Amino acid sequence: MVRSPCSVTWPDCVVPKAGTGHSVRQNGVGRSSEGDRSTSDGPQDHGHRKAATTLALCAGAPGAKRRRGLTRSVAIASLCGTALVLSGCGLSDAPILFPKGPVALAQRDLLFTALALMMIVVIPVFVLTALFVVRYRAGRAGARYTPNWGSSAAVEAVVWLVPAAIIVALGALVWIWTHKLDPYKALPSDAAPFNVMVIAQDWKWLFLYPELGVAAVNELAFPADRPLSLTITSDTVMNAFMVPALGGQIYAMAGMTTRLNLAADAPGTFMGRNTQYSGDGFSDQHFKAHAMTDDDFTAWQDKVKTEGTALDGQAYVDLRKPSTAHPVTYYSSYVPHLFHLILGKYSTMHGGTCEGEDAALICGEAS
Repeated sequence: MVRSPCSVTWPDCVVPKAGTGHSVRQNGVGRSSEGDRSTSDGPQDHGHRKAATTLALCAGAPGAKRRRGLTRSVAIASLCGTALVLSGCGLSDAPILFPKGPVALAQRDLLFTALALMMIVVIPVFVLTALFVVRYRAGRAGARYTPNWGSSAAVEAVVWLVPAAIIVALGALVWIWTHKLDPYKALPSDAAPFNVMVIAQDWKWLFLYPELGVAAVNELAFPADRPLSLTITSDTVMNAFMVPALGGQIYAMAGMTTRLNLAADAPGTFMGRNTQYSGDGFSDQHFKAHAMTDDDFTAWQDKVKTEGTALDGQAYVDLRKPSTAHPVTYYSSYVPHLFHLILGKYSTMHGGTCEGEDAALICGEAS
């Protein structure tokens, strides 16, 4: 039986006696491994070094066990802490992976296609790394020695042509789907799009409903059976509007308009937010988008008109002031041409006029 320098039980740690074939127990009780007639295994200094090394191993055995136990405890604690932190990151709640509208679905499929193309490079890298570790290890017997190898036409072809083909394929996908998923392009539907004007503020979203003559803060509602057509601007710094479950983001900029066309597969509630850092209240600048049945949407419209107040010039001036985690607020009416008045504050090309008391108040709020 082969005996390790340090046995399982600490008192039995056996150390070779320096310069001889004898062994001694660490606890002082001697025991000969070859008998009294054994001869030296080598020079005396070699025996001394061997004995000193084994003594050091034996002396450190309890400490090593303690260190291993501590390391194991830290690893378990780290694993539990990581699991706790990531407990709210389940993929089942990821709207990009589980879209609720045709635009978001097309964008997700495009993302998966691009990922599959890139895996053509990534997977072989890991496979070849493992292969090289095994094939070219120092102790491999019978390995072929080729010190003068310098190049290979096959390797060069793979290194250059495969990435080039991937770049061409990705470029073609980007070109084709950029036009297919143009956010300004109306979505095909038998129903007329439902128009909403969106204004970014610090740190909230104001939604104007031209068809209804009402407005709401931090709540977007629309009929589920109609496409949603958004016209977006900003009355502050640049923001980025996004409802991940329905489609990608688009920027909101002062003095400019952008457009975004979305649709929902079925009634539901989806989270939307600003994805462009815009200051202290950025983390709380989110809202809920409700795709509703006709009955629910009619009830929501009646609720806004009943509970809401008028969004006149002074009310808008107060609303525009920076606020964090602003509650949902309804307005039963708003200043005529409010969206264009806000555009005109930053750019005269939109032709907004500041005639009237309310308009003068709004125009005077330009930063």
